[in-house]
Amino acid sequence: MTTRRELLQVGAAAAAIVTAGKLGGFGRALAQQRLTEAELFKFSPLGNVTLLHIADLHAQLRPVYLREPSVNTGFGEAKGLLPHLTGTDFLHRYEIPPKSAAAYALSSEDFAALAKSYGRIGGVDRLATAVKAVRAKRGQDRVLLLDGGDSLQGSLGSYRTQGQDIVDCFKLLKPDAMTGHWEFTYGEARVKALAAGLGYPFLALNVRDTQGQEPVFPPYKLFEKGGLKVAVLGQAFPFTPVANPRWMIPNWTFGIREEDIRANVDKARREGAALVVLLSHNGFDVDRQLAGRVSGIDVILTSHTHDALPQPVRVGKTLLVASGSYGKFLSRLDLDVHADGVKNFRYKLIRFSPM
Repeated sequence: MTTRRELLQVGAAAAAIVTAGKLGGFGRALAQQRLTEAELFKFSPLGNVTLLHIADLHAQLRPVYLREPSVNTGFGEAKGLLPHLTGTDFLHRYEIPPKSAAAYALSSEDFAALAKSYGRIGGVDRLATAVKAVRAKRGQDRVLLLDGGDSLQGSLGSYRTQGQDIVDCFKLLKPDAMTGHWEFTYGEARVKALAAGLGYPFLALNVRDTQGQEPVFPPYKLFEKGGLKVAVLGQAFPFTPVANPRWMIPNWTFGIREEDIRANVDKARREGAALVVLLSHNGFDVDRQLAGRVSGIDVILTSHTHDALPQPVRVGKTLLVASGSYGKFLSRLDLDVHADGVKNFRYKLIRFSPM
C-alpha cells in the first residue's frame, strides 16, 4: 500500500496533465497550480494494463532548466502535424493557458521569465516516487515501466563511470525493458557489459553483427500483465552509424528493418500476445510512418526527437506516445486489453517539479 507520506511526496513532486481530448477544467486548475491532493489523484485507472514510459533522460539525474523548441520543422506529409507545432500554436492546440506551469513545461513561450517563477523540472527521485505510487495503486502485475533509450549517456558522471552511475540508479527503478542510441557510443564491449548488468532486457531487433547477420540483442520479450501476454519489441536508433562515429560500433549494423519489425510482430502474435508494444528510438515521424505501414502494433512508445505531447496520436489502430526528455515527464497509458485487442485507453502525462 502507498502511505500518506508517499502520496504527499508525489503530490509535491508531480503535476499531471490528464488528456481526454482537451485539458478542460481539471487541466486548467493544474496549469494554474491550484491542484489539491484529491484532484492530483483523480485519474481513474482503466482496464488491465498500464504502460509507463520514459525516454531521452541523457543521464540527467537532477532537475534541469530545459526550454522546449521554438521551431520544430516538419517535412512533406508531416508538415503542420504534431509534434511540429510549437509556441503559441502548441498552447492553442491543447488549450493551455499562457504563462501557466503547463505552458512553461511544454512550450518555449516566455521561458526565461517563467523559469524564475517555476524553477527546474525533472529529477530521477521524483520519477521514482511516481513510479512507486503507480505500482502500489495499480498492482505490479498490471504495470510495465519501459525506457526508450538515450538514458545512460550525457552527463559528466555517466562519462566518468561509462554509464554505471545511471545503471545503478535505474536498478532501483526496476524498468522492465529498454532500447538505446547514445548508449552505443560507449563501444560494443561496454554496451554488452552494461546490458548484461541491467537486470532487465536491452531489446533491439534491428541490431545485427556484420559477420553472420545474427541478432546482437533480443528482439522482444513477452510479459504476463493483466492476465494476458504483452509483447514489447525493441527498436534502437536505426541511423546510429551515421549519427555517431562508426568506429565505435564497427561490427554491428543497424537500420529501420521494417520487414523484421513485421516478422517479430507476427511471431509475437503467434505466441499469444494480446498487446504488442514497439519501444522505439526511431523518432516520431519515422514511427508515424511505421504505424501506417506495419499492422498489428497497438502502441508505439516513441523517442529520440524529444517530443512531449499531452495526448497520444492515433494512426489507424496504433497509438503513438511521446514522453519528452531530460526527466521532465513520465507517460502513463492505461489500456483495456482483451484477447481480441485494445478496447479503450486513458492517458496521463506527468510533469515533475522540485519539492
